Amino acid sequence: MRTIPFRQALREAMEEEMRRDPRVFLMGEEVAQYNGAYKVSQGMLDEFGPNRVLDTPIAELGFAAIGVGAASNGTRPVIEFMTWNFAVLALDQILNHAAKMRSMSGGQFGCPIVFRGPNGSAGQLGAQHSQAFESWYANIPGIKVVSVSNPYDAKGLLKSAIRDENPVVFMESEVMYGDVGEVPEEEYLIPIGKADVKRQGTDVTIVSFNKMMKVALGAAEELSKEGIEAEVIDLRTIRPLDWQTIAESVKKTNRLVIVEEQWPFSSVSSEISYRIQKEVFDYLDAPIRRITSADTNMHYAPNLVALHLPDVARTVKLVKEVMYMVK
Repeated sequence: MRTIPFRQALREAMEEEMRRDPRVFLMGEEVAQYNGAYKVSQGMLDEFGPNRVLDTPIAELGFAAIGVGAASNGTRPVIEFMTWNFAVLALDQILNHAAKMRSMSGGQFGCPIVFRGPNGSAGQLGAQHSQAFESWYANIPGIKVVSVSNPYDAKGLLKSAIRDENPVVFMESEVMYGDVGEVPEEEYLIPIGKADVKRQGTDVTIVSFNKMMKVALGAAEELSKEGIEAEVIDLRTIRPLDWQTIAESVKKTNRLVIVEEQWPFSSVSSEISYRIQKEVFDYLDAPIRRITSADTNMHYAPNLVALHLPDVARTVKLVKEVMYMVK
C-alpha cells in the first residue's frame, strides 16, 4: 500500500467527492490562490476553478453563514477554518443554525455541511491558539463530531462526512499534516460513529483520539517492555460516541485509562467514564482514570507547554497506578 502525508489524504478526500458530486465545494481563508494555509487544498483551484474553491475574507462568522445558507439550499459545502480557535466566532452559525435546521423545519430540509480545520495545541502558540474543542461541539445535538489521528482514517471519514446528511465538525491537528501513513489508492469509506482498536491487549484499555493517540500508543509500547499489554482504542468519532467498543474492551482488560487534550471539566473522558461505570461497572477491577490537559490556559514557555499536555511518561505511570503496581 502507498504511503502519503496526512494533508494529501484530506485533499484526496475532497477532490474525489468534488469530482463525484458537483454540489460539493470548498470555502475558507487562503484555500484557493495560496493553496491552503497548510497546503491541504494545494492544486484544487486549478482543477475545480474559483466557483468551487473560494477564498474568503478573515470573517469566520460571515463565511460560515454563507456555507450554512448554501447547504440549506441544496449544496454540500466544506468550510475550512484556519484553526478551530478562530471558529468560536462562527459558533452561532454552527450551534443555532446548522445544528438546528432539520429539527426546526420539521425535517423538511437539512444542512449537509462539513466544518473542518486544525484543532488543539501546535506548540508555542500561546493561550488563544492552543485549545481543543471536541467536547464543546459534542455537547450540541444535531451535529456529528469527528477527530482523526492518521491519514487513513482522515480520508475515509472526511469522505463519509461530506456525504452525510447532517452537519459534521471535523477536527484535525496542525502538527500532524506532515505525518505519513498507508492509504489505499482505491476508494473507501469509514463509517462515522465507529471506534477502532489500534492495538490489541489484555491488561488495560487506553482510549484516546486525535494527536493524543501518539501518546496512547507510545505509552502502550513502553508498557509492553515491562510485560503489560495495553489495548489502545482510537475513538475517531466523538459524537456519536462508540462507547460499546470501549465496554467490550473493558470486559476483557478490567481497567480503563483515557488520554485526551481537553480541559478536564465536562470533557470527553467525563462522558466515557460515566458510560462505562454505568454499563460495565461489575467488570472494573480499578477506578477509571484519565490524563487531560492542565486545567488552565496554555502559556507560551516551552516548559509550561510540556507540563500542560499529556505525555507518555505520565500515562505509563497512570496505567501502573490503575494496575496497583505503584501508588
